[in-house]
Amino acid sequence: MALQDSLDQLKDFDLSDLDVNNIGNWPGIVKAILLALVFVLFVVGGYYLVLTEKQQALEKAQKQEVSLRSEYESKAEQAANLEEYREQKAEMERMFDSLLSQLPKDTEVPGLLEDITRTALDNELTIESIELRPENRTEFYIELPIQIVVEGDYHKIGTFVSGVANLSRIVTLHDFTIQPESSPNELKMDILAKTYRYLDEEA
Repeated sequence: MALQDSLDQLKDFDLSDLDVNNIGNWPGIVKAILLALVFVLFVVGGYYLVLTEKQQALEKAQKQEVSLRSEYESKAEQAANLEEYREQKAEMERMFDSLLSQLPKDTEVPGLLEDITRTALDNELTIESIELRPENRTEFYIELPIQIVVEGDYHKIGTFVSGVANLSRIVTLHDFTIQPESSPNELKMDILAKTYRYLDEEA
């Protein structure tokens, strides 16, 4: 029996009897084992050389798929809401135009000073001075500072400040100081009002 003969050869086999220069004379069972080992090494080596690289490429593609799917869903949502975004943009442009219309032109500055003066007089304040300061130019607009000094009681000054802040033109108030006058109820307020002109108006 060939199998029994092979097993007997394997029992009588001594590694020291092998001659690597004469593999052809090795026992058949030894050559079969050697071929099996070479095959296993080839398969394992092929896996690491070929399949591992392809596995890495597959994992990279899967991650890219997740990223692209997320990007697609985000863009699909934006596309679905495109009309709403356009309406919001148009509304923002209308609001911007409305705000710009509140910025005085050069010819409107005297009218703004009249409005501030009228607000002070309506609140029974004594106007000590209303003085235009030099303009400050920024990247998008020109700032027009107005120094205001008025006298009156605490409540009337508060109403005046509220009135100036609520004028139809954009006016912001800064750097105020309040000092008592000779009468206990009389106060002097020094405040800086600022209005703005869009740079396009300058052109």
